[in-house]
Amino acid sequence: MPFEEKTLKSERIYEGKIINLRVDTVELPHKKYSKREIVEHSGAVGILAITEEKNIVLVRQFRKPVEEILLEIPAGKIEANETSEVCALRELKEETGFETDNIRKLLDFYTTPGFSNEIMHIFLAQNLSKGIATPDEDEYIEIVHIPLEEAVKKIINGEIKDSKTIIAILTYKNLLGIE
Repeated sequence: MPFEEKTLKSERIYEGKIINLRVDTVELPHKKYSKREIVEHSGAVGILAITEEKNIVLVRQFRKPVEEILLEIPAGKIEANETSEVCALRELKEETGFETDNIRKLLDFYTTPGFSNEIMHIFLAQNLSKGIATPDEDEYIEIVHIPLEEAVKKIINGEIKDSKTIIAILTYKNLLGIE
């Protein structure tokens, strides 16, 4: 394909717990060259959990990079040797206490392909059974249950700003065929 970039050199700049950063030197079409700063990420999951009352389970938590408290679907990073489905079940339990044997993948998407290889896997979880949440020791989470239409209104009025949450809610709404 004439638009592909050939990597000539790759230099690891940083290795962290959540991300790695590398700088690639690439050859562009017509023998032009450029550098690409790339954030490497192992991938993540987001879970759209629907209660028996047909409410969406969201978590409210402070996000340091944007200095705001956000309303989001439960989510987390895929660990080494972990499938996306196993991660989704683990994160749902850890963050909300809910468990299920009724989980299915809705879609996958790249979060920010201009500078990161992170892929997000969105799951739908239904037939939930309540347990006890066990968030990571550095996670402070409030669990919120809201109806689908209220969640859509919160997207429209800017109260829900998180992309994975917006994508999951609007995909679910579209699957249901709700106008």
